[in-house]
Amino acid sequence: MFILMSHFVHFYNHLFFNIKLYIMIIKENNKNNGLMTVRFPIGVKLIVLISIIVILSLGSITALVSWLFRADLQVSAEESNFESNRAAAMEAEMTFENVRAHSRILIKTTTAEVKANVSELTDFFFRENPQIAAVLYTSSGNQNKIFINRHFFASREIDAQSADNYFENLKTAFGRAAQGETLLLNAAPHFKIPLIALIYPWQEEESEAKTAAKSAIQAGAVLFSSESLNQNFGYGTNQSYMINSSGDLLSHTEFSLVRSGVNVYEENFIKDILQSNEKSKQHLVESDFKYLHSADSITDTGNPSVMRQFIAFTKLETYGGAVITGIEYDKVFEGIQATTRRNLYLTAAVLSISIILIWFFSKTISVPLKTLAAAAHEIEGGNFDTELKPEGMDEIGVLTNSFLNMCGALHIFGRFTNREIAVKAMRGEIKPGGLTKHATIFFSDIRGFTAKSEKFAKTFGDKSSDLIVQWLNNYFTQMIDCIEKTNGVIDKFIGDAVMAHWGTAYSTGSPVKDAFNCVKAALMMRNVLYAMNKERAGSDDTSIAACANPPIQIGCGINSGIVTAGQLGSEKRMEYTVIGDPVNLASRIESLTKPLGTDILISEDTWKLVGSCFITEEMPSVTVKGKAQPVRLFAVINTAGSSKAPQTLADVRKILGIKPVDIQNFNINADEKKYKIAGNKS
Repeated sequence: MFILMSHFVHFYNHLFFNIKLYIMIIKENNKNNGLMTVRFPIGVKLIVLISIIVILSLGSITALVSWLFRADLQVSAEESNFESNRAAAMEAEMTFENVRAHSRILIKTTTAEVKANVSELTDFFFRENPQIAAVLYTSSGNQNKIFINRHFFASREIDAQSADNYFENLKTAFGRAAQGETLLLNAAPHFKIPLIALIYPWQEEESEAKTAAKSAIQAGAVLFSSESLNQNFGYGTNQSYMINSSGDLLSHTEFSLVRSGVNVYEENFIKDILQSNEKSKQHLVESDFKYLHSADSITDTGNPSVMRQFIAFTKLETYGGAVITGIEYDKVFEGIQATTRRNLYLTAAVLSISIILIWFFSKTISVPLKTLAAAAHEIEGGNFDTELKPEGMDEIGVLTNSFLNMCGALHIFGRFTNREIAVKAMRGEIKPGGLTKHATIFFSDIRGFTAKSEKFAKTFGDKSSDLIVQWLNNYFTQMIDCIEKTNGVIDKFIGDAVMAHWGTAYSTGSPVKDAFNCVKAALMMRNVLYAMNKERAGSDDTSIAACANPPIQIGCGINSGIVTAGQLGSEKRMEYTVIGDPVNLASRIESLTKPLGTDILISEDTWKLVGSCFITEEMPSVTVKGKAQPVRLFAVINTAGSSKAPQTLADVRKILGIKPVDIQNFNINADEKKYKIAGNKS
């Protein structure tokens, strides 16, 4: 109750603080824009009215119910739990007394010095006591006598010989009983049915003891069914069970626990009970002890959650052990919770009537605010194309107009920069400065772009600029889609070239996965271009339509390594990019695709990361300007394990229409002097 009220107080303090802040912002904006100050905003009226209704209805009713009934209900629950425990303990003691007395009668009768038919006596005994499975006694002459209820074992499809085997393993227990100790043992793990073994000392009357022979009886034992105890322990909200002095679970409504031989002595409150000098007591404990939990309190992981419980216990002084009864603290107050729910329903009805009265206020503020919230969420996700229609002349209308102006500015801004990077910077996920990243860099370039541009100019004249931009935009749209689908970042467009990188602003968390995504994007580009080129005319087609949409071949260079990634530029103009030697090498690898007669080349660093994931062919090593050692290069053929073409570099050249080149006779541009062919692979 007090927790609920504290939540109310915290909520409304926070609410009224936001109201004051909201009014201050509106007044300041209106003052700056020369607008009339709103003295009583609609939102303030609505919040005050709803707050009064909620506080008076829900708070007052809930407080009244809790104060009046909680204490009395707890007292009643404790008394009921304690009485349930005493009744369960009394039933257990009566059961033990009966089976002990009856077994003593059988032993006494069969050992009496009178002529009697032992078989008839035992048959009659077991018919009258069907819950007893076996009776045994030991004598000082180490002679044991066992009487077995064979009908009991046969009806449960158990070999009667198992009783002999069970008692054979209890020599230590019989020795303790001969010394005057009474023992209760869980026999269920041995027989797989609910059975308890009661082993007790045999004490003769004084007159009988004087005439007893040397082989006098020292201890008796009875094996009996505990089904009735299991069934009566724990129906309803109270859960009872019985343990012996060693903490073994003897009786429980969930028989699987008894059958598995569960021992609960290590639980702290169980130790306190068994070591306590008090015969019976009740107290409140906090535990995750699952044997007192109801099924609905077990979590998805199969473990009970920690909760408070009322625990009552009664010790079985003659037989050792104790009967324990518990009830979950929360179940005690289910009645109060039900009443609280009914009060909530009443409060909901009152609020419904109130909502009707303030409907005309709420619809003028709630709908626009929801629309603005949805638009803000879209902007946060990088979508600046929001459609808002200002309604009304109040502060919501002014805010909507300002929001529309902001959306327009952001939309224009997003078209002139990388939108994803802009959104990350806006969220504060990318901060000024550089960071060291293990990235994979990608460069691509259109083959023969200069010749294609000249052909556009000759064919279309003044219209060539628009047409070539449309042609490039269509190409870039497809390429960008491949990059973004593989979690890459577009760095920049350099004329007809594209620069992108993986593992910088976005990363899978693994350089191997980032490199794999980059190479996968290059293969996707190859497939997309192949499909696009199939719909285009050949390069020898001189028609107007063919000239406006010529086929495209590209070269892709990929390299991996440590780069510096960050926002570079000035205070007025910045861009997110990567710099470093791996970037320069990726650019130079891209320009080698044409002389080496392939479309996708990766460096040795990238190949070491993902070479096993793709079909590759090593190309001749190349000495790059600024590098002392030749750089190993690999042509990417296909994804590893793919049964589809291509499977070799020759297949790639055939599919893409790339003419084989004579690498040995290739003449490098003397002005560039960026590369030198080191020779064929040995």
